[in-house]
Amino acid sequence: MELSQTAAIVTGGASGLGGATATALAGKGARVFALDLAEPIAAAERIDGITYVETDVTDPEQVQAAVDTAAGAGVPLRTVVNCAGIGPSARILSKKGTHDLDLFRKVVEVNLIGTFNVTTLAAEAIGKTEPLTDEQRGVVINTASIAAYDGQIGQAAYAASKGGVVGLNLPAARDLASAGIRVLTIAPGIIDTPMLATVGEDVRAGLAAGVPFPKRLGRPDEYAQLVLDLVGHDYLNGEVIRLDGSLRMAPR
Repeated sequence: MELSQTAAIVTGGASGLGGATATALAGKGARVFALDLAEPIAAAERIDGITYVETDVTDPEQVQAAVDTAAGAGVPLRTVVNCAGIGPSARILSKKGTHDLDLFRKVVEVNLIGTFNVTTLAAEAIGKTEPLTDEQRGVVINTASIAAYDGQIGQAAYAASKGGVVGLNLPAARDLASAGIRVLTIAPGIIDTPMLATVGEDVRAGLAAGVPFPKRLGRPDEYAQLVLDLVGHDYLNGEVIRLDGSLRMAPR
């Protein structure tokens, strides 16, 4: 599928994985609508081809408005990449007591329900476009994590939410096949995003040392490159791809 003269939605599109993906899609000629919260949008570098839309992915009305904006851009909406997510850490039991239920609920709401919300509403819009070769209309790419498989101590909420994204992948691909929409999921390892910005260099070096090869942190642009590869490969569907340098996380 070609990106030129099409519209794309990227959630979490003002920074990190989403920011790199929005930039890469715009570089291929897509009209990108980067959905994010007000603070990251205010800090984002303005790039030609990217329109920033303040959106809470857990709010159906806000997402519907953003989808309507992208679908009404004058070119067909073909691509959706869900990168919005949060990753607070807390143990189920600790010296502070039990895991806060509201925190667990919030992580699942953003990472899993937000992904489902955007996927559903955007798929409805994509399904109304004119089909391409093989009746294809578009692609949805979601973001899980290797924590879905190798959740560490303190990652109960995060791992559960990302495990849900992995579980969503195949039934979503099957559900949306009749609309000509492919669904894929990327499960990144340790990527050098703003989430790691507050971590000391010694910690970063330790994280990088645990990666079998290449022995370094991943880069957001490598995630974005994989997105471009998946968009362009029309026979890839219903698959979860790990982007982790062969890393398997230890308990802590």
